[in-house]
Amino acid sequence: MPKRSNLKIAKRTVDALSVDHGDATFWDRDLAGFGVRVHATGRKVYVVQSRGPGGLKRARVGRHGEITVDEARTRAAAAIDRIKRGEEPFPAPAAPALTVAGLAERYMEKHVAMHCKPKTAALYRTVLDLHILPALGGRVLGDVGREDASELHHRLRDTPYMANTAAAVLSKMYKLAESWELVPRGSNPCRLLRYYREHTRERFLTPEEYRRLGVALREAGSKAAPWPQAVAAIRLLILSGCRKSEILTLKWDDIDRVANELRLRDAKSGPRMVPLTPALVKVLDGIDRWDGSPWIVPGRKRDAHLVNLDYYWRLIAARAGLKDVRLHDARHSYASRALALGESLSMIGRLLGHSRVATTARYAHLVRDAERAAAGRVGDSIGVHVAPERSAA
Repeated sequence: MPKRSNLKIAKRTVDALSVDHGDATFWDRDLAGFGVRVHATGRKVYVVQSRGPGGLKRARVGRHGEITVDEARTRAAAAIDRIKRGEEPFPAPAAPALTVAGLAERYMEKHVAMHCKPKTAALYRTVLDLHILPALGGRVLGDVGREDASELHHRLRDTPYMANTAAAVLSKMYKLAESWELVPRGSNPCRLLRYYREHTRERFLTPEEYRRLGVALREAGSKAAPWPQAVAAIRLLILSGCRKSEILTLKWDDIDRVANELRLRDAKSGPRMVPLTPALVKVLDGIDRWDGSPWIVPGRKRDAHLVNLDYYWRLIAARAGLKDVRLHDARHSYASRALALGESLSMIGRLLGHSRVATTARYAHLVRDAERAAAGRVGDSIGVHVAPERSAA
């Protein structure tokens, strides 16, 4: 403890204190452990020291002139009390409250960048920048309630997909915040939100449209196609049911002729194998391989794959008279044809690379249509023998 002092620390007293060289500490006579350190430069700092269960502790209270003597004495008294209780002289400053914007950056860095595909990450970044952050970015996490999430969701009601995506992103952010112990359990403002029904577009190619498409592809292949690799890519898509990105990122090394498989290294639901059917082999065998390019479907530059396949699809679709058919509809049509041939939903899910049963379930109504048609055919064949004859009018 500091020596007994007869000095009463007051503003006038401290103003008059000075030392010739170095520094010296002057202690207050009334509050043991409260003092002021005076430097030869003229700087004067209020200090405190006391002994507690953890031994002697010292701390800086504040600079003379920046705080008053009374403020320094009050802070020192509180610090001495905390030291004697075994605590730090001054509690650590509270960390700034985390905002939705801060959580969003952590979400993108620690979750999305590590677990999501670049295309998905770009979508989430857009949803954050255009919708979530303008509405809630500056809000502290604990201040965002159910009504705020509901208002954000309702504001985007004219675009159900975007409304649901924004709500899903915000919900995932809060679930992660709970697991990271940034907010208490049950803080998710989206937990009781009812998502809008999304009207998915379903368009399936008919046998006649497949025929016209085949003619258009053959004509494109025989009449100096705008880009022969694009014609091959479209054929591969139609014959495999793969996603566009899965075909465009295929490399020649991904073809396993021994196992008769295509290795999709960067599929949406993770790496998977696609059976290498005779039809696919025929298309692959007709593709000219470029020296120095690893891509099955190269772009204009040999070190990159084709990226603008939709442009070429529109040209070929127009030639085939398919005005309302997107390139992705070829994937739906593949599933529809598989169902028509009697394949089960679980098998179709494996063929399309679905990671969730719910994704394949969108084709369940086609199964019911096929069942009704089959029941009609079976019933008609038996009915010829056992159905009652129609009564004469």
